[in-house]
Amino acid sequence: MNDSYTTTFTVPSTAAEVTDAITDPRAWWMTDIAGDTRQVGDEFSFEVPGVHYSRLRVTDLIPGELVVWEVVDGKVQFVADQDEWTGTRIRFAISSTDDGTTVRFTHEGLRPAVECYDACSGAWNLYAGASLRDLLVTGTGQPSSNPDEVTFQENARTSR
Repeated sequence: MNDSYTTTFTVPSTAAEVTDAITDPRAWWMTDIAGDTRQVGDEFSFEVPGVHYSRLRVTDLIPGELVVWEVVDGKVQFVADQDEWTGTRIRFAISSTDDGTTVRFTHEGLRPAVECYDACSGAWNLYAGASLRDLLVTGTGQPSSNPDEVTFQENARTSR
């Protein structure tokens, strides 16, 4: 059984529009992404200093069907095993339906057993589950220049 974090939603957009939105993570995830995000082999990164750094590579891109990013280097600095994200894969399965297009987002390797699961799945609920969906439905996402800071600060307060 795959217990990796997953969220699914359907939007009244075409599969091509969904692919375009996913491959523009600056519009729904992070505004401060460095690098290219639209072709297989592209690498991009972001950093929240002292909290989280990730470098990702586009490994699969089938327009209207699938987008996969591999985390080739990641440091989650608020957990003991800071390399928890390294080697994980972020998968967007796209399928056309009678109601539009369904997106099944899975962060393969982000499982309840890993320390950052609660904070990281909460962030994915916001970005992949809400911001990406809002971008597709309303034309406006809620990307952040600092996606982990609120959760990091909340965790720091509750652990005191």
